[in-house]
Amino acid sequence: MHAMVLLQTDPIYGYLPIVVLFLIAVLFPALVLGIGRLLRPMKPEAPKLSPYECGVDPVLDARERFSVRYYIIAMLFLIFDVETVFLFPWAVIYDKLALFGLIEMAIFLGLLIVGYYYAWRKGALEWT
Repeated sequence: MHAMVLLQTDPIYGYLPIVVLFLIAVLFPALVLGIGRLLRPMKPEAPKLSPYECGVDPVLDARERFSVRYYIIAMLFLIFDVETVFLFPWAVIYDKLALFGLIEMAIFLGLLIVGYYYAWRKGALEWT
C-alpha cells in the first residue's frame, strides 16, 4: 500500500502513459511492417516493376523536366483558389457584417481582379 502511494505521488508517474503510448506508436507499425515483409510473396517481374500510367505504356522518362511556366500556372491556381475559399465564411456571416463587410469584400475581390489582370498581361496564364 505504501509503495502504491509513493508511485502515484511521484512526478514521473504522470509521464508513464505518454511513454507507453509512444512505445506503442513506434513498435506497432514496425511490427506490422515486419510481419508483412515476412508474409508477402517476393516475386518481382518486369511488368510489376514497370511504371503504370492509366494502362498506357510510358513513352518518356518520369523525371522529364517541365517548363517554369507550368509551375507558375500551378502556383497562380493555388493562390487564387485559396483566396476564393475566403468567400465562403464571408457569405455565411454577410448579414452580420453589413456595409463594412460588403466594402471589405469589394476591396478583396478588387485586389484579386487586379492580380488576375497583372498575371494575364504578363503572359503567365498562357499555356503554350
